[in-house]
Amino acid sequence: MAVGTRSGSGYPEDGGPGADGRTGDAEPPAVERGSDSVTAETDGTAAGSGADGDSPWISSGAKPQHEAPDPDGAAEVANPDGGSGEPDDKKAAKKQRPFWKELPMLIGIALILALIIKTFLVQAFSIPSDSMQDTLQRGDRVLVDKLTPWFGATPERGEVVVFHDPGGWLPEAHVEENFLQTALSFIGLMPSANEKDLIKRVIAVGGDTVECKKGGKIQVNGTALDESSYIYPGNTPCDDKPFGPLKVPKGKLWVMGDHRQDSLDSRYHQNQPGDGFVPEKQVVGRAIVKAWPIDRWGTLPVPETYDQKGVQSRALSAAPGAVGLAGAVPLVLWRRRRTQLQQSRPVAQSASHEG
Repeated sequence: MAVGTRSGSGYPEDGGPGADGRTGDAEPPAVERGSDSVTAETDGTAAGSGADGDSPWISSGAKPQHEAPDPDGAAEVANPDGGSGEPDDKKAAKKQRPFWKELPMLIGIALILALIIKTFLVQAFSIPSDSMQDTLQRGDRVLVDKLTPWFGATPERGEVVVFHDPGGWLPEAHVEENFLQTALSFIGLMPSANEKDLIKRVIAVGGDTVECKKGGKIQVNGTALDESSYIYPGNTPCDDKPFGPLKVPKGKLWVMGDHRQDSLDSRYHQNQPGDGFVPEKQVVGRAIVKAWPIDRWGTLPVPETYDQKGVQSRALSAAPGAVGLAGAVPLVLWRRRRTQLQQSRPVAQSASHEG
């Protein structure tokens, strides 16, 4: 900046001696920045005193020494509301809730997820009896698939399924439960003592013909089943209770336990309402995994004997009919459309001749 006479240098503006003795072309004398407020004038008056009413600042516009700029003043500019000037991430860290305040929310979310999983996806069941030995032992925990029925899937032959009591299969009994047991069973974290559910293997489905004579094997649609892979060692297929032949109604199931001589299955309820058949709508889902104890973990696949063509004959015979019907509908519509076009052509041609 130009200091000139205002700085008290003694030289008129642009009038100082140059390097060659001439005036007007020399640089102004160096003046220290800190002296602007105390030694700017040379007439003996204290320019910074303010006694004569003049401004305590010098004419050069510099701040007085006691108001020197703060090198850390940027924080005040960044926080004009009087804040501490700390970064936002530090403020967020300070405002984070304690874990004990978030714990109830986490527990609530976990319970809601457990309820959704139990209702729509997978539910655990405990095996209370020996009727499914050796496939399932008393005390085993199995996971039941509840998702596929929501998409229209129905039980198939050979599957192990859990189903509600169709009526009269289990004795009437009521066990008193406390609030905690009721709540945990409701969300699926423990089985309810009052739930009337059973677990058996599906032998035949709607439309099948099933029978078993004493000393023989179970036959589904005239084809004998090889049950050696899952039936309890030493048991016979049905010597304790022969049955059939029976036609399974549509939408119903014929179920039996793998421990044939220790299972009150469909055979023993033929004289009750439902004739021993289990409605498909009573099925909770298919047992897919043995989850507990760990040393018994494993899947529950469908035995290969149910893949025989003779067993599947009912479904296979229905499939060609459905395919034929699906193919016949477009053909009939095409022929009808073609007939309509042929009938309309003579009318159009006669109209053109008349015109």
